Amino acid sequence: MKQMQHIFSVATHDLKRVGMVFLLGLTCCLALQAQHSRRDDDAALRKLQLAEMAIYNLYVDSVNQNKLVEDGIRGMIEKLDPHSSYSTAQETKAMNEPLQGSFEGIGVQFNVVQDTLLVIQPVSNGPSERVGILAGDRIVTVNDSAIAGVKMSKEEIMRRLRGPKGSKVRLGIVRRGIKGVLTFVVVRDKIPVKTLDAYYMIRPTIGYIRIGSFGLTTYKEFMEAVAVLKQQGMNDLILDLEENGGGYLNAAVDIANEFLKRNDLIVYTLGRSVPKQEFRADGKGRLLAGKVVVLINEFTASAAEIVTGALQDQDRGEVVGRRSFGKGLVQRPIEFPDGSMIRLTIAHYYTPSGRCIQKPYTKGDARSYALDIENRFEHGELYSADSIHFADSLKYKTLRKQRVVYGGGGIMPDYFVPLDTTQYTRFHRQLAARSYIINANLKYIDVNRKQLRNRFATFTDFNARYEVPESFVNDVLEAAAKDNIKPKDEQELQQTLPRLRLQLKALVARDLWDMSEYFQVINEENPIVRRAVELFEQAESNHQNA
Repeated sequence: MKQMQHIFSVATHDLKRVGMVFLLGLTCCLALQAQHSRRDDDAALRKLQLAEMAIYNLYVDSVNQNKLVEDGIRGMIEKLDPHSSYSTAQETKAMNEPLQGSFEGIGVQFNVVQDTLLVIQPVSNGPSERVGILAGDRIVTVNDSAIAGVKMSKEEIMRRLRGPKGSKVRLGIVRRGIKGVLTFVVVRDKIPVKTLDAYYMIRPTIGYIRIGSFGLTTYKEFMEAVAVLKQQGMNDLILDLEENGGGYLNAAVDIANEFLKRNDLIVYTLGRSVPKQEFRADGKGRLLAGKVVVLINEFTASAAEIVTGALQDQDRGEVVGRRSFGKGLVQRPIEFPDGSMIRLTIAHYYTPSGRCIQKPYTKGDARSYALDIENRFEHGELYSADSIHFADSLKYKTLRKQRVVYGGGGIMPDYFVPLDTTQYTRFHRQLAARSYIINANLKYIDVNRKQLRNRFATFTDFNARYEVPESFVNDVLEAAAKDNIKPKDEQELQQTLPRLRLQLKALVARDLWDMSEYFQVINEENPIVRRAVELFEQAESNHQNA
């Protein structure tokens, strides 16, 4: 104790006597309590408290106590698994919003083009559409403050447009063909956030549903899509979970439940302080009949892996694509009074056969974990199934057909589809990453929207007859060339052009209709989707021959 007093007295000799006495007394009191404590965890807690008090009161420069505490929490979390996290109140709100099914705002899809907000589409029956705001409009002022031509960030623009339901916002709008600035007063409302990216009949009896994430409204959206597709003749289903990073466990369980028989195990969780919890099907699903194929890739994670693993282990569906991400850790949100939150890992997910979904990791080594996908590229896993090797200890069997499946992290598909590097050249990736494609598309739609609407009354007609003009392609290439972004040679250019034209056509379809139309265009050249369609066609052919 004398040593501790000496250290603090040396560090604080310039402090006022009263402050020093108070701090030394507090230090001694806490230290004595820790010494006499019979529990190591109490001692550790008091040590942490003492360190925070010492830094706040004795450090040479002033410190923000709230930030000090937050940094301390982040420091502790960083030494745990890669998915435990701390978020401030603002970060928590932004993180939860996409999964909660709605936010409050004016209801427009928009992008920023040349420092100006361009409305892509007003939300159907949303507050902006109700007052007459149209696709192609430019919002230049918000409550008489300029947002165009002032280098304002997209985040700041969103902050100004969003607000509590029932509040009013005054928008200045520039509309093509109309002189001057139009004024609209929009009453903000709840704006739904869709988690289903697309659904349509990909073949006469085969439905296609793509789920982007698992949120509060996902199950409702999914069942509405199923109802529509059944009316259109759906017998079988392609469930596309590519790029789906997960979300709420209950949403995943509810959707898996639609496919499985009564009492079929969907998933179970187990942790050190959390008892085993099983989730089972109730047998009342609407998709108990018909063939199911699930699509996954290296970015399919968490809740999406739960659905995939359940259908694979129960032999209810076949899986096509590439090994999924491998995120099988259960986080419990712990909220603080100020709105901040810890998401603490408390358990693992396990598929019905007993496979742990989580891929290996080293505690405190977030960097290596983050580089896993890149390592898969380098090791050739994304290009060849032969590059993937599993130990016999990771071997499991499906519950009905006793097919061999593997644990060790992620879900290995039944049918592997390699990444096609010829589809996206280095040049194409540069065009996309630097927004040349999306910017050219926005300009093209802005000029040609009315003409295209008049020319193509339906998407079916558009999909059959529309061809991307060469001038449209050249706009992309010329914009890139101005920044010295060019193909390395003529061969790379010719490899790039077919996929570029397809992407531009899909974007035009999206802006004229919606995301379902975008995927109807792009999916015809998606190797994973095409492989799934082939499986259905092979099954039908085998059935007819039998």
